[in-house]
Amino acid sequence: MRLHSTQSQHILAVLLPEGLAPEMVTVSAKKGARLAVVADLWHREHDSHYEWEVLFSPADVDMMSVRAVFEAGQLMIHVRRRPGGDGLPQPLIYSQ
Repeated sequence: MRLHSTQSQHILAVLLPEGLAPEMVTVSAKKGARLAVVADLWHREHDSHYEWEVLFSPADVDMMSVRAVFEAGQLMIHVRRRPGGDGLPQPLIYSQ
């Protein structure tokens, strides 16, 4: 998962394996300004489960603004930043 940050938003992007459909991906906002992303290829036995957790600084982002777009095998997640969030630490991405 790659992270690109601007003054107005954080953009998370991940290239997912061929055969993965949008209904196989779950993106959920969690307590504490955390974002969970889970992708499962139901029809494969190996290399079929992908999972990430992104930890934002609570003062940096508006978790109500999370928008996910799945297109041509790539998942892009947009999270709007709050004004004045520039000096806060970058989000941490954990791959599981």
